[in-house]
Amino acid sequence: MDVLNQVILHENSRVGPDLEAWLQVGGEGLQIALQDATVLIPLIKEAGLRGLGGSGFPTHYKWAAVAEQKHSNEKYLICNGNEDEPGTFKDRILLEETPNQLIEGAMIAAVALRINHIVFYINPDLEDAIANIQRAIKQWKVTELYFNVSTHLQQPLEFSVLPASGHYIGGEETAAIETVENKFPFPRSKPPYPAENGVHGCPTLINNIETLCHIPHIVKNGAKWYQDLGIGEACGTKIYSLSGDILSPGAYELPMGTSLDELINLYGGGMLLNKKFKAVFTGGPSNTILTPKDLDVPLDFDSVAARHSNLGTGAMIVISEGTGIVKRVAEYVGFFAHSSCGQCPSCKTGTYYIAMLLNKIDMGLGRRIDLDALIHLCEILPGSGRCPLINGAVKVLESSLYHFMGEYEQSLID
Repeated sequence: MDVLNQVILHENSRVGPDLEAWLQVGGEGLQIALQDATVLIPLIKEAGLRGLGGSGFPTHYKWAAVAEQKHSNEKYLICNGNEDEPGTFKDRILLEETPNQLIEGAMIAAVALRINHIVFYINPDLEDAIANIQRAIKQWKVTELYFNVSTHLQQPLEFSVLPASGHYIGGEETAAIETVENKFPFPRSKPPYPAENGVHGCPTLINNIETLCHIPHIVKNGAKWYQDLGIGEACGTKIYSLSGDILSPGAYELPMGTSLDELINLYGGGMLLNKKFKAVFTGGPSNTILTPKDLDVPLDFDSVAARHSNLGTGAMIVISEGTGIVKRVAEYVGFFAHSSCGQCPSCKTGTYYIAMLLNKIDMGLGRRIDLDALIHLCEILPGSGRCPLINGAVKVLESSLYHFMGEYEQSLID
């Protein structure tokens, strides 16, 4: 159990907005960054850090793309804490309990990429998180480290804390840019990508809260240290948000590559009421389902992808025998239908009709034609929206049909 909460959820990191307490264990990463900013992107690349907000995209690619932009003296970093998907709660803990760790990671990114605007973009429901970030920033702005960063940038480093729009879709990176520009969070078409044309046309880096929290530790301890934290080919640690029919739900920081079986049965304490494990929605409800045959899967991006699923945010919603899959999928697709911004008709109407058909089948009122319609929608809707929302809704439906078609058919009238 000594591998649990060893880095970004370590008790030394969870000091709230108390900067003095944080600087007793932190701050060294930022000092190292100020000594030679040119080593930072190669260091992040060697460490193998990947985006921990869902994509798993190598972090150094995003950083390098922003660093290459020489046409503007204004650059932005959006620290994305819009976390709003069912089953995902890791960023809330990091924002509330480790704000100084996050701020230092963001400042290191600013040093590396010559960013002079840092925006903490936070779900408006996380009032304690917003308050703690604001308290911590106030303390940072009178430190020598802060003034050293501004000197390095040759202009003041500006912080802002922005409550997100309150829409789930606001977490999509181009929708976040729209919100920062005081617009409705409609996702933009890409290209151009944020690194080239982001907030007010300026180069913009968008990183998840968990990703940025790892930065001070990597810079302080080195790439090999971070690589060795993972299991097998995986690097570093990951926070797994465990919920559902489990005895000990919670956020567990474990080595990247920890098995699903170990997460559920060792750290999660096993299933409620000694029921059998039936399935898990991986990475939140916008991904595919894993079943008992997948309990051995290492929970890292590549291993989960090899099982035709996605690690996503690391959320694991566990389902036991006796829990209806159709009802759960109906609830999740209903969430996506409600969350669609309406910009793309295929998404707005598609999620609505999927949710309507799922509820009809779940209530025992569905017919074969309704099930066939769901199958057809899975074929025509993917890729039809500007953002991944419609793809996520279809993905979880399609996966449930593949693994649990019998449950759908048993609910039909004819």
